[in-house]
Amino acid sequence: MTLINKSHPEEFILLGFADRPWLELPLFIILLITYPTAMMGNIAIILVSKLDPRLHSPMYFFLTNLSFLDMCYTTSIVPQMLFNLGSAKKTISYMGCAIQLYFFHTMGATECLLLAIMSFDRYVAICKPLHYTLVMNQNIRILLVSTVWLCGMTYAVSEATVMLQLPLCGLNKLDHLVCEIPVLIKTACGEKGANELTLSVVCIFMLAVPLCLILASYACIGHAVFKIKSSEGRKKAFGTCSSHLIVVSLLYGPGISMYLQPPSSISKDQPKFMALFYGVVTPTLNPFIYTLRNKDVKGALGNLARSIFTSK
Repeated sequence: MTLINKSHPEEFILLGFADRPWLELPLFIILLITYPTAMMGNIAIILVSKLDPRLHSPMYFFLTNLSFLDMCYTTSIVPQMLFNLGSAKKTISYMGCAIQLYFFHTMGATECLLLAIMSFDRYVAICKPLHYTLVMNQNIRILLVSTVWLCGMTYAVSEATVMLQLPLCGLNKLDHLVCEIPVLIKTACGEKGANELTLSVVCIFMLAVPLCLILASYACIGHAVFKIKSSEGRKKAFGTCSSHLIVVSLLYGPGISMYLQPPSSISKDQPKFMALFYGVVTPTLNPFIYTLRNKDVKGALGNLARSIFTSK
């Protein structure tokens, strides 16, 4: 570790895969392809949800918010990754690290909560169809989305601010690709047991509790779906729900493995691969998951493409 004469360094060196330089070029090329793909895919979902009247329903309102979140989520880390992988200087300023810390965790926490809201939306649509339009009216939808955004920001600001108060004793090397709370806690010197405990407790409410609500919703949905007599109706219900469950597993699996264990027990390379997974892979795959498994979205995308080519 490089020592400097300040408690908080002016900049951090993000080591990334410095011990395996042969990985840097392939990873740079992969990010150069996946980042624009993720942006275009999520923009397409937002456009068709707004432009196609058939998609003006609560489910697609939440899906639009998820796509917007994915765009912000991946943008908070990928440009910095590309810069560091493509240059010999692998640094980020202390202020840049703090900003990335706030944005990255705000988007991640908000997305976890939003996925729980989306499972509740599917529960009401399938188990309480007669009350769906009443329960999921526009005011309720806006209130739910505003609440998850507020909770996500509150978590990120409080947790990151407390973490930034930890003394780093001049240590300015992070064995990671981005600035992330568990890695910074692990790097900090002095007593940090209270920070580890606080992070674990908070993440129980941000990860474990929403996941339990999602699983409970889908237990009720599964029971209701098997009561549907029409095979077409069952197929449509399973189609929309399976897309959401795949997205949930892609985000919650890596998130739980990183945040529901003490930072001191995290292995050397785990944070790097987990950050790539839930910060790059998931936002890139989400539009394809919802498109390939949803006839309404595929039809809307086809109509949008035809209208663009016809106008040209």
